[in-house]
Amino acid sequence: MPGEESIAVRLAGVSKQFGEVHALHDVTLAIRRGELLTLLGPSGCGKTTLLNLIAGFLMPDSGEIVIAGKRVTFTPTYRREIGFMFQSYALFPHMSVAANVGYGLRMRRIAKPDITRRVADALALVKLSGLEDRKPRELSGGQQQRVALARALVIRPKVLLLDEPLSALDRNLRAAMQIEIKDIQRKLGITTVFVTHDQSEALSLSDRIAVMAHGRIRQLGTAQEVYREPNDRFVASFVGDVNVLRARLVRIEKPDAEVLIGEQRITVSSRTLADAQPGTAVDLFVRPEDLRVAETGTPTAAHGKVAAQIYQGGHVDLHIDAPEIATARVLVRLAGHDGMTRWPVGTHIGLTLVANNAVAFKPETQA
Repeated sequence: MPGEESIAVRLAGVSKQFGEVHALHDVTLAIRRGELLTLLGPSGCGKTTLLNLIAGFLMPDSGEIVIAGKRVTFTPTYRREIGFMFQSYALFPHMSVAANVGYGLRMRRIAKPDITRRVADALALVKLSGLEDRKPRELSGGQQQRVALARALVIRPKVLLLDEPLSALDRNLRAAMQIEIKDIQRKLGITTVFVTHDQSEALSLSDRIAVMAHGRIRQLGTAQEVYREPNDRFVASFVGDVNVLRARLVRIEKPDAEVLIGEQRITVSSRTLADAQPGTAVDLFVRPEDLRVAETGTPTAAHGKVAAQIYQGGHVDLHIDAPEIATARVLVRLAGHDGMTRWPVGTHIGLTLVANNAVAFKPETQA
């Protein structure tokens, strides 16, 4: 358990209910100083409610919230020393860029010379120097996003809260801003909580990810941990693309287990197979990049037919009908371009797993 001096935000047993809807159930979470932690989950999972509780926009029904060692469970927002960036940016349309950025400083009655200096520094940080006198309507979406970020940072918050700040941007600009936000966060060393439902965004930005569903944190870990070592079927299905394949449990020798799929024997972790008995069916969750077209003489997991090809630039996605191991089409992700010509639609192929990266769970009817 990390010491309190290394924790920026701590939530203990926090719950929130809106009428009959339980938005959060007994959430306990420790956010480390200087880390970027992402709250990831589908709409309605409770991630924005959790962010609003940290910000002080909502008060919990039960539990405790601590920021920088101070209990702030029922402390108003303006006394929490947090910076908040809204999904809509919430810029004042009648104010200039400089006035928008400096608004929080004026509310704190900071001296005018200090406001001017700090606003200039914040705009330089987000690469908007020279645009101080423009109005929000004169800016691009990406520039408006930078103004909102500068406004959140200029007050020198102890914690920065970002509520889906990139959702309104186009794909290329979103990717560029992901890099810039992470660079700024590292440069300042500021504790940041980032809300998103975009899995690729979470995987690329985060030091750790809290995957949420139905008002609970289902898994907390690094991007690699939640992608490669999911705790349960929901995390395995929600984070990244995955195939669910039918296999059979051969034996368990903790911490490992062996499963058989077609002709292939695969080693998996036994931690997700509690009480499973050898010989019973298991669902094998396999990432599309961990499947290959079997070469002659290679043990195969299954045979199937190419139903569709999707060219993605750096890779090709093959969609395979393989009814012996899967009800849905199997997705195979192949690096390079030759998948388009080597395995056209209608080709019969064998499939093989190339690494012991799969995760096995008991079928849902047995869970």
